Amino acid sequence: MINLSRFDLVSLRLFVAVVDAGSLTAGAERFGISLAAASKRIAELEQHCGVGLLQRTQRGVTATSDGLTLHRHAIEVVARLEQLAQAVDDFHSSASGHLRLCANPSAFGGFLPRVLAEYASRYPKVTIELEDALSEDAVRIVQKGLAELAVIGDNVPCEGLETMVCNVDKLVLLVPMGHPLAAQAQIPAEKAFDHDLVTLARSASLTRKVMAAAEAVQRTPRIRVQVRSFDAMCRMVASGLGLAILPRLAAALYADALQLVQLEIKGTATERVLLLAMRRRSDLSTAAAALVEMIESEASAHPSRP
Repeated sequence: MINLSRFDLVSLRLFVAVVDAGSLTAGAERFGISLAAASKRIAELEQHCGVGLLQRTQRGVTATSDGLTLHRHAIEVVARLEQLAQAVDDFHSSASGHLRLCANPSAFGGFLPRVLAEYASRYPKVTIELEDALSEDAVRIVQKGLAELAVIGDNVPCEGLETMVCNVDKLVLLVPMGHPLAAQAQIPAEKAFDHDLVTLARSASLTRKVMAAAEAVQRTPRIRVQVRSFDAMCRMVASGLGLAILPRLAAALYADALQLVQLEIKGTATERVLLLAMRRRSDLSTAAAALVEMIESEASAHPSRP
């Protein structure tokens, strides 16, 4: 039987960082220790486990099959200890809970601010820790236990997570007020894709949704500019660098201020469905469970509300 007291938290965290980065050097830099010190810790961890955990190559390191098993369990251990540390911090701050949530740009530009404002009003003593992340990154954050909840697009792989629909919106085409299309209330999807587009990164769930919509009408999107936020997207549109396809609620935030016009897109699927993802609902903290219940209750009362 392995002596559990010999497992070192720093070494476990270092091991997780090294595997995630695929580099011993990157893992060492993250912890502010020398490469030699990092190598020594990993070697001691392998000696304690009695198996090789990493494979060294010219391109970096990868986990062995045993290393992948340890990586999965180490993530669980580190996440639980970080939750414990946060709970102790809450004792000293007189907080009654801690909500850790990450969400994609569609959530930030749509329903989430309103929901969190209501949540903060109901639970004023809960500390809210919120992170803006693309859906794929948000999934990884929850899988690692660095956040309890994530709002993601429904077209993102989320293996091992429980999900529920938390919002449904419609995609619209955003054009400058003086654009030839601006006088139309709606536009066929194939014509929308005849123009240059401003999008988020190609890996973003919204961009993949846009590309799938283009493929459905046998068009190839002409992506001219890629940016990191809806604000930047809309400013690019206002400057004439292309058109943008956004969820309706997010587009409405910028339309008047930047003199942009929203057009309904016809002829392809334009529903933008967002999911609330979590590892296991039964393991959620009281603060996180309260948000899930609030969103679930609202969705039941307003099933089509964007």
